[in-house]
Amino acid sequence: MSLVPKTLYTRMQTWASKPGAVWVLFAVAFLESSVFPIPPDILLIPLVLLHTQRAFVFAAVCTLGSVLGGLFGYAVGALLWDSVGQGIINFYGLQEGFETLKSWFNDYDVFIVGAAGFSPIPYKVFTLMSGVMQTDIGAFILASIVSRGARFFLVAWLLWRGGRQWKGWIESNFYPLTMAATVALILTFLLLKFVFG
Repeated sequence: MSLVPKTLYTRMQTWASKPGAVWVLFAVAFLESSVFPIPPDILLIPLVLLHTQRAFVFAAVCTLGSVLGGLFGYAVGALLWDSVGQGIINFYGLQEGFETLKSWFNDYDVFIVGAAGFSPIPYKVFTLMSGVMQTDIGAFILASIVSRGARFFLVAWLLWRGGRQWKGWIESNFYPLTMAATVALILTFLLLKFVFG
């Protein structure tokens, strides 16, 4: 997880062995989808390695926390944009990109949410934007469940299947792989849209 400070990653690995770590995982997943910059994978990975038999339980907890956090981000975007949402975007220095995103959302809102949910792109930006743009809430929830579930269950499955020997490989390559898969997904969607109008 090269995008995460090493000290924080080490701390998360320590937390994984403590009672109640699953609640910390839920909280991190929830907050990452609305305000927190740290991906829950950094706690999901050591939890799965310590308790391999519960790998898919942890993936489900991570997915649930992330989807509920996404709904919170949606609510902030829809109801508290001026007082809270704008401050979150400003804090992360994403003002310019956020304006560009607005124009994309007019045509591809749910597809963008789905792509962002699977990729290492900050998901919170897209949950806030979904609220601002009043994306259909049912479609938003479905896209979030599918994309976040795919991401976290993939991590859990790889570790469940490969164990510790795959840990280093996943940590080094997961972000580039999910990014490549996301780009392929977007290009496929654009091609289908071009072909079928």
